[in-house]
Amino acid sequence: MINLIAFITYGIDKWKARYHRWRIPEATLILLAVTGGALGAFIGMKVFRHKTQHWKFKILVPLLLVLWMVVIGYLI
Repeated sequence: MINLIAFITYGIDKWKARYHRWRIPEATLILLAVTGGALGAFIGMKVFRHKTQHWKFKILVPLLLVLWMVVIGYLI
């Protein structure tokens, strides 16, 4: 569920950026990835072409995705 929320949030932020609206803070977008939504955030970045040039997102989101895959793999 958190991945779906992250994906939708990235889409909403992209829409807001396009129409010069109030934006979702970058800390919130990163926090979604940290709390388990890294896959949704990564897919949202690719689908919406959003935050792909910011180093924080370019490095942290894929790193968090790998980290979550390792954690889930370990738990299984």
